[in-house]
Amino acid sequence: MTPGGAADLARRLKAQAFGLGFDLVGITTLGEPATRAAFDAWLEAGHHGEMSYLAGDGATLRRDARRPHAGATHAIVLGTQYGGREPGGPVARYARGDDYHELLRERTRALHHWLEETTGRPLDARPYVDSGPILERDLAQRAGLGWFGKNTLLINPGAGSFFFLSSLFVALGPEVALATDAPFAADRCGSCTRCLDACPTQAFTGPRVLDATQCISYLTIELRGAIPEPLRARIGALLYGCDICQDVCPWNVTFTTALRESAFASREMFLDAGSREGTRALAREILMMDAADYAAAFKGSAIKRAKLWMLQRNACVVLGNVGTAEDLAVLEAMGGHAQEIVREHAAWAVGQVQQRR
Repeated sequence: MTPGGAADLARRLKAQAFGLGFDLVGITTLGEPATRAAFDAWLEAGHHGEMSYLAGDGATLRRDARRPHAGATHAIVLGTQYGGREPGGPVARYARGDDYHELLRERTRALHHWLEETTGRPLDARPYVDSGPILERDLAQRAGLGWFGKNTLLINPGAGSFFFLSSLFVALGPEVALATDAPFAADRCGSCTRCLDACPTQAFTGPRVLDATQCISYLTIELRGAIPEPLRARIGALLYGCDICQDVCPWNVTFTTALRESAFASREMFLDAGSREGTRALAREILMMDAADYAAAFKGSAIKRAKLWMLQRNACVVLGNVGTAEDLAVLEAMGGHAQEIVREHAAWAVGQVQQRR
């Protein structure tokens, strides 16, 4: 294929991706990530906490993007916005609607099928949606989609940072040429430190260095143990995840978009949770759930990454921070919970509410 043909294929592929519902598209070759040394230093510092899948064999695969899918030569990196202008609340915006993993995986597979039909040959390819041993943000920067903000998130100059990343790893032989994009080289954060200053738990040890063990998203989603007591009050009314470092980013204030994908629209149980009363009601609802209630409420939701007892642990912390005497009965009922961690967090919350009284 001629160089002009390579550019034309890339142009048509991007048009197809936009037609499928993706908002950002970049193409890059695979190789060793530019952030490999920083990634190794981050692991060495223990900033990954209990996320053991990031270390060991997982780290080995992440040190070279050619390793996860043997034979792959290129990655088509895709961004999908999920509504950064939606109001804040106790649940991070990305998790309020349907689980993004399968929706974006199917769209990425559709792009694979289009590429096969267009080139007239079978192509070995594999979709990744926040699920494989790859450094997605590094790959996206390499594909020209944005730069690493000081809050470690990828920022696109026309879209901000409220978007999912997915990618299609594909093996292209010499008979299929595909033009690639230049890496995004600029750093457009300048002297701004709003994200670093706004973090309630001061989880950033410096620009672009996140100690995940101090991050509210880690504490409420990834951590399987007790939330350290000194951090509980700083979590405030956040039940699942945190958007604060994105909310204050000037690029999001200006460029993030309204929700366009109906699948990511907030479920009814979260619609009134933005107020303090709504947050308290949501926390009480979660505390009163049993396994069947949990399965029904969060069917097809990314929130199921956290087990019911973890959500109940989080709900205790939220009520400990914003609850009133009206919430004491449900908190005290948690004294009989099967999980010791929930019992301990409920007792802490009761003490906090009583102290405020």
